[in-house]
Amino acid sequence: MKFLILALCVAAVAADPHWLVLPANEVAAVKSTWNSIKHDEVAILEAVFKAYPDIQARFPKFAGKSLDSIKGSADFAIHASRIVSFFSEYIAFLGVENTQPAIKTILNELGQSHRNRGVTKAQFEEFHQALNAYLKSHANWNPDIAHAWDDAFDKAYFVIFSALDGKPVN
Repeated sequence: MKFLILALCVAAVAADPHWLVLPANEVAAVKSTWNSIKHDEVAILEAVFKAYPDIQARFPKFAGKSLDSIKGSADFAIHASRIVSFFSEYIAFLGVENTQPAIKTILNELGQSHRNRGVTKAQFEEFHQALNAYLKSHANWNPDIAHAWDDAFDKAYFVIFSALDGKPVN
């Protein structure tokens, strides 16, 4: 009976090609590039808002204000720190044995909270593009690193988008 349960669990994971465990080389690439820029919280959020003003408009404290007028504020720094802290937590879990449930939990929570705020999948994709552009211009970047980051985003967005659709991943 234990074998049957194990086989069913393996089959369930294998049937879900989007829920992938990143290979060690991709984990190392993501962690390395992230570590080189994660202290640029304000600059990262500024780059996102500059590239996609529609994302800035989703924040009541920042909507309708010029980026120059808010980027030096405490509210801006606090929110930038929250975003970077979330990514740091997600990235810290990558490549660590037995962290898949924790990854799913934090990603489901993020998806559900953003669903409640009306954030769209397109805006998440815009964030991905803006962060990749920031990484490309501020960190060691090559096609292998770009692929690793795309895989890390694909992994995260599979769960986040499921939660946005009201169907969190278990």
